[in-house]
Amino acid sequence: MTRILIAEDESRIVSFLEKGLRSSGYSTVAVDSGPDAIALARDESFDLMILDLGLPGLDGHEVLEAVRRRGEKLPVIVLTARDGVDDTVRGLEEGADDYMTKPFRFEELLARIRLRLRDTTNPETTVVQAGSVTLDLRSRRASVGDRVVELTAREFALLETFIRHRDQVLTREQLLSHVWGYDFDPGSNVVDVYVRYLRRKLGGGVIETVRGMGYRLHTSPDRPHAVNPGR
Repeated sequence: MTRILIAEDESRIVSFLEKGLRSSGYSTVAVDSGPDAIALARDESFDLMILDLGLPGLDGHEVLEAVRRRGEKLPVIVLTARDGVDDTVRGLEEGADDYMTKPFRFEELLARIRLRLRDTTNPETTVVQAGSVTLDLRSRRASVGDRVVELTAREFALLETFIRHRDQVLTREQLLSHVWGYDFDPGSNVVDVYVRYLRRKLGGGVIETVRGMGYRLHTSPDRPHAVNPGR
């Protein structure tokens, strides 16, 4: 199993990342200081590191310099609240493979993680499918059977999340975290609104409402239509 090291000292973000990454099939270990990150960030132990610049003890820049100076080659995605060009350039020059600013959407981070982990001898799948629904991740095209469906960027991200967790019940909180980000209002009804959008475009029987729990995307074409499809 792919192992990801999370070097972040804000517990809310760590919890958000660990939940999302584990539900996506990754194993995680989290540390909250620069020295601990340096000690653990080794090629034989982890496949990728998510690194916050504002770590106590030693900041992310110092961690990155130490890890690269030691010869470790694991991909590093810098995650930070600093959005200045100088910080971005410095991080990349020190050996970071990618750079994201907070707040961020989990689906975007996940896409960047997959890109950095992709092996040239085993290319990442660019087409995902559940039942009659197909997404081409490279061209950003969606289809139901032979019918092409026009989706907005947010609808596409939501549908990709459903397909990657096919036949699983996903709570509104999980969908908010994956598609809208950790800082989104948990009381918002935006998930319900976008599920309605998808149902209108895909057909009512694709996404089922599971009362008191959330939503589920079915892979079998003969599954019953959604409960309360207008909701």
